[in-house]
Amino acid sequence: MQKINALQTISIKSFQNDLIQWFEAEQRQLPWRENKDPYRVWVSEIMLQQTRVDTVIPYFNRFMESFPTLHHLADAGEEEILKAWEGLGYYSRVRNLQAAVREVQASYNGIVPDTPEDIISLKGVGPYTAGAILSIAYGVPEPAVDGNVMRVLSRILLIYDDIAKPKTRKVFEDAVRALISHENPSSFNQALMELGALICTPTNPSCMLCPVNEHCAAFAEGVQKELPVKIKVTKVKQVKLISAIIKNKKGEILVQKRPDQGLLAGLWEFPSISFEKTKKVTKDMYEDTFAITYNGRVQLQKERFAEITHVFSHLKWSIDAYEAVIEEDVSDEMLEQNRLRWVTEKEMKQLAFPVPYQKMFKEYIERS
Repeated sequence: MQKINALQTISIKSFQNDLIQWFEAEQRQLPWRENKDPYRVWVSEIMLQQTRVDTVIPYFNRFMESFPTLHHLADAGEEEILKAWEGLGYYSRVRNLQAAVREVQASYNGIVPDTPEDIISLKGVGPYTAGAILSIAYGVPEPAVDGNVMRVLSRILLIYDDIAKPKTRKVFEDAVRALISHENPSSFNQALMELGALICTPTNPSCMLCPVNEHCAAFAEGVQKELPVKIKVTKVKQVKLISAIIKNKKGEILVQKRPDQGLLAGLWEFPSISFEKTKKVTKDMYEDTFAITYNGRVQLQKERFAEITHVFSHLKWSIDAYEAVIEEDVSDEMLEQNRLRWVTEKEMKQLAFPVPYQKMFKEYIERS
């Protein structure tokens, strides 16, 4: 493991002052920074996982309008929270968040815990989220190490450990513990994140504008573009689907609820059938499979109305989207057994759909 030799030469107090002064003067005005309410900090940090700040802002504002306090979120129904989260992806995040706030309501009198031991025990709260809440909301000098922080410190301290390896996180947590301001841990941790987002970016970092460039070992040696080291190969699985917007004689649309476990658990979709990417897929295969699975006959239009592509972190969906009419209605028993439901377009607005199916329905509406 790489030793953090640069810690031996860095002026910690000067580094803290330069970093915090820059942050307090240049920080972005973000809605979750309006106060240090631990609930608001918590929600923002969960939303910001694997999601860009600009994307999160409108979601955060809407979420806070719907669930302004921890108690509102704890008491909400699942369909309600999934709809509020619709489009952010990684829906297990909001389920875990609700489970955790319910635990806070039940076990901590509705007050978010302020100790590492208690807060890390909550569902969905890992070391980063715990450190962010404790330091930002409560002023506890705990590390909050995310990708931005690892990138910044890998350059400042010349750390060549592979940040894709889980064990490397402890290297950076130890570094933050050594550097963090005990007088102002809230601004210190946020400043590291902000520096990574605005200045110390993955490619072409703005080193001449950096408030702590005189403390940066990588900048001094001219190797800032070589860091951080990240060696990770992710194989993306290709999935081909045929999906249809199926209408009955009343003009209602058939939708299906996904399983309660796994990818996009509990969200709604249009009835879809997946095939191996290498297999040639035809609409006849969909019609036949639908009839066998649901004891109902559908007829797809001759041509698809859209091809929807969506990339998740570990797989890529390619959806051939068709319009269809039902020739032989699906029985109530089959509807219940297969989590199917007839809905109006108005009723659809109350249900949470994954992004690819939102795209599909948008294409359908625009061409109607």
